[in-house]
Amino acid sequence: MAFSKLVSEAARPARMDVRPAGEADLAAVMAIERAPDFAAYVGRSEEAEHRAMMAARGFAYRLGLAPGGAPLAFAILSGVGDPHGNLYLKRVAAVRPGEGIGTGFLALVLDEAFETLGAWRFHLDCFADNVRAQRAYLKLGFSRDGLLRQAYRMPDGTRTDLVLMALLKPEWEAIKAKTSG
Repeated sequence: MAFSKLVSEAARPARMDVRPAGEADLAAVMAIERAPDFAAYVGRSEEAEHRAMMAARGFAYRLGLAPGGAPLAFAILSGVGDPHGNLYLKRVAAVRPGEGIGTGFLALVLDEAFETLGAWRFHLDCFADNVRAQRAYLKLGFSRDGLLRQAYRMPDGTRTDLVLMALLKPEWEAIKAKTSG
């Protein structure tokens, strides 16, 4: 299967544009991260924290848009410009979970991360019980690199484990080459 077909089949609608997100996009970002289905799996930031991250060196926000311009997904990256080429996915979320929008969007973000942003290693952590997200990451070629036991305190005070996952630039290039032919 061609890489572009993998992305278009994963992303609904078939075409998605990705661009840097700015302060004018904060309402859309905050609406997506506050969707009821995400309460247990997606971190949330207050507007002031988003504004501070947007203004901070080393952070990058990306927004995935439908052909008509409707926001479909967002990502927050941290570590842009890291001298070791480590880029961290702080948060990613898409409207209508389970439809492949997030997987397709993240594939486009990975292209930019490895081709433009200078990443050698793209890494993330996710809640250990977020099986849907882990499946999406594995589908894109991520490896499971470890477990941080009870590393995250939930709003109710309980603690949960985080799974560490990563993808290296040569791995991404190999996946793209394999799926392009």
